[in-house]
Amino acid sequence: MPKELSWLSFNERVLQEACDENVPLIERVRFLGIFSSNMDEFFRVRVAAVRRAILIDSIESKKAHHNQTLMARIQQKVLELQVRFDETYNILMRELIRKNIFLISEKQLSEFQSIWLKGYFNDQLKRHITPISVNKNRDLTKQMSDTMTYLFVCLHKEKKHQYILIEVPTKSVPRFVSLPSESSKSKKYLILLDNIIRHCADELFKPFFDYDDIDVYSMKLTRDADFDITDELEQTQLEKMTKGVKKRLTAEPVRLVYDKEMPEHMLLILKNQLNISLTEFLVPGGRYHSFKDFIAFPNPSRKHLEYDKKVALNSARFDQSANAFEAIAKSDILLNYPYHKFAYFTELIRQAAYDPAVKSITISLYRVAKKSRVINSLIDAVRNGKQVTVILELTARFDEEANIEWTKLLVEAGVKVHHGIPNLKIHAKLCLIHRQEDKQTKLYCHIGSGNFNEKTARIYTDLSLFTANEEITKEVENVFDLIQHPYKHYRFNHLIVSPYNSRKRLNRLVDDEIRSAKDGLEASITLKLNNLVDKQLIKKLYAAASSGVKVKLLIRGMCSLLPCKDSVSKNIEIYSIVDRYLEHSRVMIFHGNGKQKMYLCSADWMTRNIDNRVEVGVPIYSENLKMMIQSLMNIQFSDNTKSRILDHAQSNPYKKRGNKKKIRSQEVVFEFLRNLEKSTLI
Repeated sequence: MPKELSWLSFNERVLQEACDENVPLIERVRFLGIFSSNMDEFFRVRVAAVRRAILIDSIESKKAHHNQTLMARIQQKVLELQVRFDETYNILMRELIRKNIFLISEKQLSEFQSIWLKGYFNDQLKRHITPISVNKNRDLTKQMSDTMTYLFVCLHKEKKHQYILIEVPTKSVPRFVSLPSESSKSKKYLILLDNIIRHCADELFKPFFDYDDIDVYSMKLTRDADFDITDELEQTQLEKMTKGVKKRLTAEPVRLVYDKEMPEHMLLILKNQLNISLTEFLVPGGRYHSFKDFIAFPNPSRKHLEYDKKVALNSARFDQSANAFEAIAKSDILLNYPYHKFAYFTELIRQAAYDPAVKSITISLYRVAKKSRVINSLIDAVRNGKQVTVILELTARFDEEANIEWTKLLVEAGVKVHHGIPNLKIHAKLCLIHRQEDKQTKLYCHIGSGNFNEKTARIYTDLSLFTANEEITKEVENVFDLIQHPYKHYRFNHLIVSPYNSRKRLNRLVDDEIRSAKDGLEASITLKLNNLVDKQLIKKLYAAASSGVKVKLLIRGMCSLLPCKDSVSKNIEIYSIVDRYLEHSRVMIFHGNGKQKMYLCSADWMTRNIDNRVEVGVPIYSENLKMMIQSLMNIQFSDNTKSRILDHAQSNPYKKRGNKKKIRSQEVVFEFLRNLEKSTLI
């Protein structure tokens, strides 16, 4: 199964959440935003890559049947999903009305609301709007950002047309505006910025343009997210990335989503201005675009219309110790976000920043929060005389610009910033602290599956291991040394480290299970991953299943392994869970001939993660933590509410519950961990 189509199947599972009547109404609307945001990234990355492949084939005179056929299948599936999206949107708007929440257009305003909105427009909104005239001398591709929504305007004067582009200023003003009601307080009215601009268009144009009529339609452009980085030797990596990010603004368009009611003459102008000629890049849609803003759809009414706000759990192991280092020295600690508080990690770094015994902190950063306490503590550590080294990945997709700014801030504060190994992204989630204890240096480390990001830690499920195990911490130290000095060679006996030993170690682990199965012994492989698309590893799993190894997979996103033969499918189970939290943790469990081998890791089973990134997987040696992780996996595989079966047809059927008790794994996991914390068994 092509990974692009598998990815669309994943986003279809997201859309299922918007359709699920058991999901709180406001959350269903927000899932439309998640679906839309995902689709934007899909076009910027996946579709753009297929498009480039087609263009390369044409230049090199190669037969491009595969890529052209794939593009056609993508287009067909995208249009199918767009129809379902529009239908779901209309259903949800009707449901909101039943709850006395009205998302209204400019045509539904009362006179009172109309007057209020014109005041709001003049006082709050107009200052952020500068219309752009569209003519032959102006290249729209240099004017438009693919992160914004635009209104395309046509001013009519007899038979003449004047075209104007307006950027909807969602970076400066909230996309949703609450309207006052002069009558019923129980009725809540919301309006989109798009419709406010439509309503007040004459306020913008009448003072400067002569026209009889006006048409306003929404549209959105999506660009190729890839960009060239020059290899000029005299430029630093930072300078190269800064240039590359700027190039993204003028990258090739890969999708134009437009209001399907837009007149043909307006659509033709857009296509010509944006140099779009291939029909697969045109997606007719509804009246509104950039639905990603619906992720923040407000709840102006009752609390039951959205998920209850859960209070993250305390860690008894940390709380019962005088400081974080004492807690970790006693035993390995595993936290599971967002069920546990991420504050234990930020507190570890805060304590390290002023603890006199701490001599150095080394950390790898991929994506961090806009207001990062981690960054602040690292800067504080430098002020306290600590040696701080940050491995900051400049090429973290869509975070490049932010990471460039973080680099400047950290360097200015005196932090040693390293940008890793050329052509290898640093995706490992590592932190290492050197601490002087009893005249000796003791190492403490963190290895996990998620970014050091306070925001995503509230919505992504991730596992974080805190350990002072001497063998593990020493190998983490070697990983950091290898990143900064890639000419060195290290042997890793415990860690699985991409691209150095991952493929070899994973092949060996699977081969061991195959050997056990052929010897008539119990053999099993259990994986929880975001994506499974590496062809070589998929072949290994097929071979394992054919040999009698029981393969259980929990794959959130892309999965190119689809059982289609009886001899294989009887030994393979594949499920996917989509719920309120984004399943992001990665776990690998091998039976090991009765000596279970368990790892948590930062890498998916994708070629890029295995061969082209620095990733780290860590073995779990604590028997208590092994039991905890196994229990978590058992809970997730027993889910019969939010679990979908990944089959050959990619139809995403829900796992049937039958007469069994309803199990929603994310809810059960929370209760399981809460009970564990009460007993302090983890």
